[in-house]
Formats: sequence, C-alpha cells, structure tokens
Amino acid sequence: MEPEPAINVLGSELRVCSTRPLTGFFRDGHCQTCAEDHGCHTVCVEVSEAFLRWQAEAGNDLTTPRPEYDFPGLRAGDRWCVCASRWRDAVESGVAAPVVLAATHQRTLEIVPLTQLRAHACG
Repeated sequence: MEPEPAINVLGSELRVCSTRPLTGFFRDGHCQTCAEDHGCHTVCVEVSEAFLRWQAEAGNDLTTPRPEYDFPGLRAGDRWCVCASRWRDAVESGVAAPVVLAATHQRTLEIVPLTQLRAHACG
C-alpha cells in the first residue's frame, strides 16, 4: 500500500486530524489514502452527537469500543477521518459533522465540492 501525496483540499500539506483517538486509513493520525482505501476515508471531521447517531442508524456504529481493532469508540468532539461519500450523505441528511479543511485530503474533491466542505468548515 503506497499512500497518495499528502496534500489537503486547500492545496497545502495535509495536517494531522487526530492522534487521540488515532485515526486514518493508515492509523497515523492523517486522513491519508491509497488505492486500497475503497471507502476514501479522507474527510477529517469533528464528530457531533447527531452525526454519530446518524452513522449508527446507517449501520456504522462509531461509539462502541472495539478493542480487537484498537478502536476506543468516539464521543462528540473527537476528530475522525470519515468516508467522503458517507460525509456527503450526512450533508444531504442535515447532520454533517464540521470539517477540518487543513486535515482533509485532496482526493475528497473527487466526491465532494470544495464549496460544500467550506460551508461546513471548522477550525
């Protein structure tokens, strides 16, 4: 697995999304991606209660700890790399989690327009 260039949606160096909890397809804290990342886990978000509930209802429980995967479970306020298409679906459902643009990989732009990301941007 070879990672793609670490460039964010703003055209600069991809910043860390989260190391506590440790996120990313490569579990290195970055929303880095590669050809094997079929889910395109490239959007760095700050999860909210509404987003976590919506994810669980869609069959993606992000709150339950999964020790076998070294996953502590997320709480509102945690940052996490999520699938670009899943985030876009959350926008359409009115529950989009705020996006950290500097930590969101440029590959996201193949799925979500920058204007939509900017409209939901946070620090």
